[in-house]
Amino acid sequence: MNKLAFIGLGNMGSGMAKNLVEREFPVVAYDLNETALDNAKSFGCQIASSAQQAVKDAEIVITMLPAGKHVKALYEGDILNNVSPHTLLIDCSTIDVATAKYVATLAKEKQLAMLDAPVSGGTSAASAGTLTFMVGGDTEAFNQAKDVLNAMGKNIIHAGEHGAGQGAKICNNMLLGASMIATCESFQLAQKLGLDPQVFYDIASNASGQTWSMTRYCPVQGVGPDSPADHEFNGGFASALMLKDLNLAMKGARSVSADVPMGERAAALFAEHCDNGNSALDFSSIINKFT
Repeated sequence: MNKLAFIGLGNMGSGMAKNLVEREFPVVAYDLNETALDNAKSFGCQIASSAQQAVKDAEIVITMLPAGKHVKALYEGDILNNVSPHTLLIDCSTIDVATAKYVATLAKEKQLAMLDAPVSGGTSAASAGTLTFMVGGDTEAFNQAKDVLNAMGKNIIHAGEHGAGQGAKICNNMLLGASMIATCESFQLAQKLGLDPQVFYDIASNASGQTWSMTRYCPVQGVGPDSPADHEFNGGFASALMLKDLNLAMKGARSVSADVPMGERAAALFAEHCDNGNSALDFSSIINKFT
C-alpha cells in the first residue's frame, strides 16, 4: 500500500487513523489543530504541514470533517487540485446529501473515484475499529475501498449511488434520536407509575418495546450495559452532534417533500436541550428534560 492521506483528526478521525496505522497502513495525517497532530504523531502517523502536502501522491484520501461547508471547501481547493490521477477519495464526514453529490460530481469531472462513507458507532467504535460504514458511490470504487474500510470498521454496507451513504446515516440517526426520546419518556413515566427502573428495563428489553436505545445505551444510571448515563452523560455522542444530524435529516426531508413529524419533534426537542446548556453532554442526557 502506498501513501494514505487522512485529513480531520478530531474525536472520530483520530481513532480511525490510529486503527489504520495499527493495521500497517502508511498514514500521512493533517489537521488544523496542533494538539490533534501531536496525538496522531504519537501513534505513528506521518504529519503533513498542509492538506496539499498530505494528499500529494496519495493512493487513498480519507476526510473526516465537521460539516458540508468544510468538505466542499477542502475538495474544491486543496484536494481535487493536488491529488494524483486514480486516487480514491473517501469522505467519512456526516453532511447533507446535496453537498455529497456535488463533491462527487466535481471528482468525476476529474476522472476520480469518490465515496461518501459516513459512520455509525461513536468514538468508542472509532477507537475499537468497529464502526459501521454506510457507503454511497460506484460499485467498483466500493470494492476498491473495502480493505481500508475494514481496517476501521466491522460493518461495511454499500447503500447505493453517490449520496446514499449520507441518506442512510441521517435517516438512521433520525430514528435513533426519536427512539431515544421515547425511551427516556417511557422510563420516566414507568418510574412515576411506581415501577423500579431495573424492573421496567427487564420487561421492556425483552418485550415489543425493545430498542437499541434501551438495551445497548440505556439512559438510566445503573441499568443495562455501561453507558454515558453511568458517567454523568460524559463521552458518547454529544447532543450537539445529534442535533446536527437531525437538522440534516430535516433538510433532506424538505428537499423531497417527505412528511417526518416525529423527526421534526425530535429535532425541536434536541434544539431546546442544547439551548439549555447540554450540547456537550451525551444525547441520552435528554432524559433529564422529562424528570
